Amino acid sequence: ENPYLSPYREFQRWKHHPAVMKHLEGGECISYGARALNEGGYHAIPELTFPGGALLGCSAGFLNSVKIKGSHTAIKSGMTAGEAVFELLTKDDQAEKSVYNMEMIDYEEELHAPMQATKYQEDMNTNWVSQELKEVRNCHGAFHYGLIPGLAYAAASAWLLKGKESWTFHNTKSDAEKTKPASEFKEIEYPKPDGVISFDILTNLARGGVNHEGDQPPHLRVKKELADTASAVSMPVYAGPEARFCPAGVYEYAEEESADAEKAPCSSLIINAQNCLHCKTCDIKAPKNHIKWTVPEGGGGPAYTVL
Repeated sequence: ENPYLSPYREFQRWKHHPAVMKHLEGGECISYGARALNEGGYHAIPELTFPGGALLGCSAGFLNSVKIKGSHTAIKSGMTAGEAVFELLTKDDQAEKSVYNMEMIDYEEELHAPMQATKYQEDMNTNWVSQELKEVRNCHGAFHYGLIPGLAYAAASAWLLKGKESWTFHNTKSDAEKTKPASEFKEIEYPKPDGVISFDILTNLARGGVNHEGDQPPHLRVKKELADTASAVSMPVYAGPEARFCPAGVYEYAEEESADAEKAPCSSLIINAQNCLHCKTCDIKAPKNHIKWTVPEGGGGPAYTVL
């Protein structure tokens, strides 16, 4: 909700807490990365299959946000998808062939049409992954009522109710809509990084091995119908949160002189797409969702090796 909050700087400050710092002292930071967690869970899982493909793992939203764990569900989704695809490719379709011939349909053309493994969706709806996510479906929604009520309900839901409650806490707003005007908050003053335990963004960005070809079209784009959102809404109302929620320093604002001398300088959004870590936070959190994250050229992005 607070547009002045910087997740990156909060994390750097957190590392200096005595209970945390004692585990980091004497160590060496060797890599850096960032990722927005798609924690919608049970309520946010989309249709999993389409002709010629399927959504698996975290791309489908199988993260258990209470445990902050999704490797086990991702692996299970891969196994389930593999079994469904194998069954689809090896099924006996002689009967279907005769029907095609009777109806005078070009079977060869139909044979090479994209296939859809709908059994993957059916199996995921009935296996333990669905049950595990259903059990904790209301935990995050409970925090909309405050920290203490959220903690109390999350504990009761995860340990006692086990998802058997008959009600559901619905999310009616997108993450972008939940940001409140900057006028309701005070700007946060973060301590400067010491270069040992905490680091500035550009230093850490180098550890991520980020690389995008310089002559490719930027994959971070402002939607045409929302071209003036940055200068008309994001900066004046929310104090330019893009510059703070991005963990790679992709976004920054620069003041430009107005054509009308009587008007104050306006702020324009600068997008350094070459720095992008592919966390996709901007696609989720930018005011009015005016930023569109598109797929960059193949091979571009962070070079994660030990994350």
